[in-house]
Amino acid sequence: MKLLPAIVAVLLAAPSLRSGEKLTPEERIEIVRGLNFEFATAKVIIPRSPKTLTFSSDGKFDKRGWEQLARDVGTAARPGDQVQITKLEIDNDQLLLQINGGAKGTKRKWYEHVQVGVGGNTQPVARNDGQNQGMGTTIALVFEGGVPGLPTAEYKKMLAPILDFERRTATEQPLDSLPPEIAAAVKDKRAIEGMDRDQVIMALGKPRTKQRETRNGEELEDWVYGMPPGKITFVTFKGKTVVKVEDAYAGVGGQTMPPLAPR
Repeated sequence: MKLLPAIVAVLLAAPSLRSGEKLTPEERIEIVRGLNFEFATAKVIIPRSPKTLTFSSDGKFDKRGWEQLARDVGTAARPGDQVQITKLEIDNDQLLLQINGGAKGTKRKWYEHVQVGVGGNTQPVARNDGQNQGMGTTIALVFEGGVPGLPTAEYKKMLAPILDFERRTATEQPLDSLPPEIAAAVKDKRAIEGMDRDQVIMALGKPRTKQRETRNGEELEDWVYGMPPGKITFVTFKGKTVVKVEDAYAGVGGQTMPPLAPR
């Protein structure tokens, strides 16, 4: 019976396993492959929180707390917004889902110093007010007893109260399914008032940067397209709808002016 002491010695020498390490390497790879970089549609308000948001695998989360946090520190996504899992980590008894790059601040880019406007009334192309940096957050999908080895579809079902991985967006719809004026603008690659977010993406693609601020008591969001030197386009949303589209032209040194009126 010399074999038994040898087995005991091996077990004692082996490092203790955390709950999450019960997953096999293959299961870990499958989870990362199935969820990392996936797109989804937000079903609730998701705050732009510097601290990790907790969501239980049984579907429970502090909805009111999330809504209050969004009012206090800003919103990462509203119902109907498309989000992306930009990083996935398996940590002990939870899956850490980084949404839209997380909430950490980033260094300012050179174009954030460019001013847009006429005469003495100018504003930066991208304001350094905290609303333009770290627009995402991190959500922890928490399990009791460790992360189980499940098919990707099961994790998506668990997240269904807050994220919809099945909804088709307008970017997947044919032009003839859109209102005529919207379809014409999409075909011409321009944004117009009345569009929603998906339709703007159909027309112009994803914006270079986004800015949120409160003006006259209303929360608005600007999507900024273009890079100096050249045309800069500001698409302003109120809620889910475009309420203003404005173009400006920035020169090499950042000097800008409105577009010339047609002759």
